[in-house]
Amino acid sequence: MSLQIFCRLLAQYVAPQHALSRFAGALARSERPWLAQRLIDYFVSHYPINLNEALEPELAHYASFNSLFTRRLSPDARPLANALNAIVSPADGQITEFGALRGDQMIQAKGQYYSVDALLANNPYAAQQFHAGTFATIYLAPHNYHRVHAPCAGEVREIDYVPGNLFSVNTETAARVPRLFTRNERVILHCTGAHGPFVVILVGALLVGSIELADPVLNAEIASHRALRYALPRTVSFAAGAELGHFNLGSTVIVLFGRNAVQWAEHLAPGRAVRMGERLGAGAPVK
Repeated sequence: MSLQIFCRLLAQYVAPQHALSRFAGALARSERPWLAQRLIDYFVSHYPINLNEALEPELAHYASFNSLFTRRLSPDARPLANALNAIVSPADGQITEFGALRGDQMIQAKGQYYSVDALLANNPYAAQQFHAGTFATIYLAPHNYHRVHAPCAGEVREIDYVPGNLFSVNTETAARVPRLFTRNERVILHCTGAHGPFVVILVGALLVGSIELADPVLNAEIASHRALRYALPRTVSFAAGAELGHFNLGSTVIVLFGRNAVQWAEHLAPGRAVRMGERLGAGAPVK
């Protein structure tokens, strides 16, 4: 490990992660023209933002940096894969890892593994459903579209909000911080659909102002930022590709299915860029 990488990692361990993230969130939401415009100008000059596909393509119409960062896309920007039983990408980003669990172990990066039980906040009933299951991890870089969508049709039955650290989730940090995704703050959506139970996990990260859910009832439940396990009094149904939530700044999404529930597509590989709605694989009906 180089001295430069060591210093970057050390800074994350000693920095006041939550205070920095709250400060970044306040800056990002500011609608003071002099501040918002400077942040937006810096962002678009340093990252390849494609506003041609945005619902609002004019920079001048974004009142804050966060409104640009969480921009919506035009309705035809992300057509859904229409293959039979398709499992689609829930977000724009980069596949960092995917595949099958080794019992209860998921791969984080080369040589780094973590427990699905810990990822799911030691919810024993939920975790057992995914032992030897399949998963995909998608990293959202700053320039990506940052809304998270359903990988298939289904319904939310339970949500967990898990407070935690806010380490960066880029590939450099994921390769060097043990059990990164079980240590960071996260929102866990426990769902069920035609391919059995599945989970969509929104993982927080350094400088992520907050995670917000699209359903106002669910979002109200996680707003307290206290540890929470919430069984819904009613199920919240959604279609494939429906918006589930978004990050205020950027992070990682993990989708998790049961054993033999999904066959990943042959074109998938770590490091491959994906777009929301793109086919990642095919689901098998519950027998």
